[in-house]
Amino acid sequence: MNHNLTSLHPYPFAKMATLLADSTPAHSYDEIKLGIGEPKHAPPAFVLDVLRENLDKISHYPTTNGLFELRQTIAHWLEKRFFLNHLNPNTQVLPVMGTREAIFSIVQAVINHETETVSQTATLNQSPTPTPIVVMPNPFYQIYEGAAILAQATPYFIPCTSDNSFKGDFRSVPKDIWTRTQLLFVCSPNNPTGSVMTMDDWEQVLRLSDQYGFIIASDECYSELYFDKAPIGLLQACAALGRHDFKNCLVFHSLSKRSNLPGLRSGFVAGDAAILQAYLQYRTYQGCAMPIPHQLASIAAWEDEKHVAHNRALYQEKFALWMSELGELLELRMPEAGFYFWIKAPEQFGGDDELFVKALYEDANIHALAGRYLSREVNGENPGQGYVRIALVASVEESREAIKRIRQLLGA
Repeated sequence: MNHNLTSLHPYPFAKMATLLADSTPAHSYDEIKLGIGEPKHAPPAFVLDVLRENLDKISHYPTTNGLFELRQTIAHWLEKRFFLNHLNPNTQVLPVMGTREAIFSIVQAVINHETETVSQTATLNQSPTPTPIVVMPNPFYQIYEGAAILAQATPYFIPCTSDNSFKGDFRSVPKDIWTRTQLLFVCSPNNPTGSVMTMDDWEQVLRLSDQYGFIIASDECYSELYFDKAPIGLLQACAALGRHDFKNCLVFHSLSKRSNLPGLRSGFVAGDAAILQAYLQYRTYQGCAMPIPHQLASIAAWEDEKHVAHNRALYQEKFALWMSELGELLELRMPEAGFYFWIKAPEQFGGDDELFVKALYEDANIHALAGRYLSREVNGENPGQGYVRIALVASVEESREAIKRIRQLLGA
């Protein structure tokens, strides 16, 4: 067995199961799940129709790089959404089976233990070669960390706190860390904090990438769940700066949150053609190819924006409801995008995220996620401790019921 498997942390939901193992939910209430970020809005009916109409094509092997029609549709969507001049569907777009598997596998494909990063001046015959580093936000999507560990790289965590608008301070990273960094993960809109990168933020990480030679992997799967202004993406920032080759830049998008299709396992990676060429070869050996019916259904989803606008409106309604009904009882901070509340645990629970999620479960039969399970302790500080992530994925009606129970729990 791969000895690195023993270094993997339990997944956040496994930790929640352990926390609640001896707890009994409030059986007088029906269960409301707000812990997992799985969309509960209805998927677009027309997409399901396309899927059903093409089930006979399941008898054909799909190619690893997908149908040209799908790549072209994705390229057109990116051009329109992020104001790009031109994206080559043959070299700069690669369909994948959801962003989770792509985020994991890209780390395995790009981490290099043989050669040093461009900024290092040490000779190649030095021994041992410094371990590569993968930089990531903290709190974070745990696949970033697991992928780094299994690629035998070292995760480096940038704390995302209220002091830095929950985006992390890239200037705080020491130079010796950047010189060993081969990959930087950015999540914008961020899971779980809902923060969004500005143009200045993107310029900063692009300058760092130029200086130290690392790849930027931008996880943008929440990019279409915004409220007022569409978030700026990494490729958009590149284009605005005249970097049309997207050197060392990759973005990851998915239909899971945008179109309420988590089970379709459909997404894409786009950006630097040279990296994608090598990554395509890796995926050919990995055997990852999206079934043709899924590809055809994905084309229909990417071509339509009406269902996405309707999806946004539902989330906007729920966020407004929570802010109105609980804004004075909980320390709610309206996210810039996404569908999560990153909530400080109330003082009546000692500001303890574990105590608060246990109370929600035992007294209100509401599932939430303790923030400390989404982050790592660094230098004695865990930036997720004392916070709770609540996903507003349930229906408006369930949201009203959840609010009612939380008000009772808080003694309102």
